Amino acid sequence: MILKEVFTIWAFGIIKDEKNRVLLCLRNDIDFWNLPGGGLKKWESPWEWVIREVKEETWYDVEIVKLIGIYNKPEQNDIVFSFECRIIWWERKLNAEARDIQFFDLNEIPDNTIANHIERIQDFFKNEKKLIMKNQYKKN
Repeated sequence: MILKEVFTIWAFGIIKDEKNRVLLCLRNDIDFWNLPGGGLKKWESPWEWVIREVKEETWYDVEIVKLIGIYNKPEQNDIVFSFECRIIWWERKLNAEARDIQFFDLNEIPDNTIANHIERIQDFFKNEKKLIMKNQYKKN
């Protein structure tokens, strides 16, 4: 017997600049910084979704470099894909989703950054050469 469970699928981009700083967005709906991305809608793949979400949140056109992490969030029944992305064109514009967009050094990530996003960023910089697969539990 196969159990049918409904998962929410999320996809986020980790984008670094030439100084190895990571791009974060300060959300409009809550006072938290986060990686650009979000929950998938029907008919889109995670890689298509992250490209579109990065564009909507930052006005940056990106391409996928590689899949860097798959996270299971068992408490929320979520699966999260993290992709390394590279900017191919940009025009910095704020919008309805983000009131600020900035690159941050790893040791200067704001305190009001979503904890699970910080964990994914740290995982990426520690394990750039291998795929990360792990459970991630709610922190904030």
